[in-house]
Amino acid sequence: MHVPVYVRGSVTAGCVRGAQAQPFRVGGVGWGSVRAALVGYRGGVRIAITGSLAHDNLLTFSGRFHDSFVAEQLDKVSLSFLADDLQVRRGGVGGNISFGMGVLGLEPYLVAAAGVDFDDYRAWLDRHGVNTLDRHGVNTKGVKVSTERHTARFTCTTDRDSAQIATFYPGAMSEAREIELEPISQSVGGFDLVLIGPNDPEAMVRHTDECRSRGMKFAADPSQQLAFMEGEDIRRLIDGAEYLFTNEYEAHLTEQKTGWSSEEIAQRVTTRVITHGKDGVTISTKGSESITVGVVPAEKVVDPTGVGDAFRAGFLAGLHWGLSHERCAQTGAMLATHVVETVGTQEYEHNLGNALERLRAAYGEEAANEIGAHLPTFA
Repeated sequence: MHVPVYVRGSVTAGCVRGAQAQPFRVGGVGWGSVRAALVGYRGGVRIAITGSLAHDNLLTFSGRFHDSFVAEQLDKVSLSFLADDLQVRRGGVGGNISFGMGVLGLEPYLVAAAGVDFDDYRAWLDRHGVNTLDRHGVNTKGVKVSTERHTARFTCTTDRDSAQIATFYPGAMSEAREIELEPISQSVGGFDLVLIGPNDPEAMVRHTDECRSRGMKFAADPSQQLAFMEGEDIRRLIDGAEYLFTNEYEAHLTEQKTGWSSEEIAQRVTTRVITHGKDGVTISTKGSESITVGVVPAEKVVDPTGVGDAFRAGFLAGLHWGLSHERCAQTGAMLATHVVETVGTQEYEHNLGNALERLRAAYGEEAANEIGAHLPTFA
């Protein structure tokens, strides 16, 4: 039995994852009772994810931009560059996380705001993400398709000196604020956890407020939107969260913009997950000692874009399977390494033998066996 895992957010084409009195905790305080409950529930944890989806239009220019600029005429710039190559990549937090969860054999339901040009992205998601029985992809029936706007789009041209000229069009992403969680939650019997990732800022705040008002557990993953949001809104996003996901820089930015110290934030969230790049991830849960999980070494580093989204996909898959926080992070680290070894955020594949070998080398036989018991067996 596969229980739907809902992924909620906006679709963009641009470069760019119970009762209140008894908190839901996995791998921290209360883990024993939660694990016992999950063992008796075959479907696993029902998870909704909010976040954007994206396509990148990436062009390369063999010359140098600065050769075309005239200092005295910068106020009248009108230039055109002949690109040598174009790569169209699908991404965004919602797309990347749902793709990653599909790769790990889950059947995520994507609930997002997309544009009138969504058909190509929909077809891509429908055929990527599989389980052990048949080739079921990401379920996109919950996507809100705009009748007026195009899917958000990021277009970036890079010259031979790695200088870049980029444009971002948010498009249908703004319509994510119009999607309500409750009808979707009711249709699957209720969510156990809602991850609120980077998206239209108004949508992020609305989803968080809805989770609070309806008693739904939520995880905060503000990511790149931290730079654009005011401290008051950021405080609303993280206060009372079951999980707070950030990288190390974002953790400091969160403290700076909210005015809360690290200790104060720790009192307002149940579990704080901070990634440290090559130094792994730190997980701190109320009432428990912090744990640090190292990375799965990459055979080659090609492109780090989307690594954080892949980590979250693996971590959330671990929660769905009822694994401890340590195993969740190890699963996320494995998936993140797949991304860093490929160009693009949704270009990697899963191979059980390779996954087990790398988990075993990084974390030992016990970890490989425990995680491997849940991994899909297809090549």
